[in-house]
Amino acid sequence: MAAASPSSDMFDEIVMAEERFHGEGYQEGYAEGSHVGVAEGRRYGSLHGAKIGSEIGCYLGFALTWQCLLQKCTDEKNGKKIRALDSLIGMIQKFPYEDPTYDKLQEDLEKIRGKFKQTVCHQSSDLGH
Repeated sequence: MAAASPSSDMFDEIVMAEERFHGEGYQEGYAEGSHVGVAEGRRYGSLHGAKIGSEIGCYLGFALTWQCLLQKCTDEKNGKKIRALDSLIGMIQKFPYEDPTYDKLQEDLEKIRGKFKQTVCHQSSDLGH
């Protein structure tokens, strides 16, 4: 086989330059995009996690306060309220704060929200009377 001439090597380099630069640009862009994506994801996750934690903390504070207020009341009506509060507190205590990969996180959060709404209705039913 004959050796390639210097002019054909130069021509090959010119022709292949576009492909080489495209590949290098893609690799650099991918690396930069990955880095930016991780940082953006971390910021979003921290913000969203803080909002959920604040929301659940509010629910827990509400439940514990009402639990203390109703502790001395022993009638049946207040017994139902206390059981609803105990249920809400139990759900909050079982919530997986430390595991963002928990597959039922949103489902459990919705259950807590529903139980909170139910509990608020129980507590506020006597406030108007």
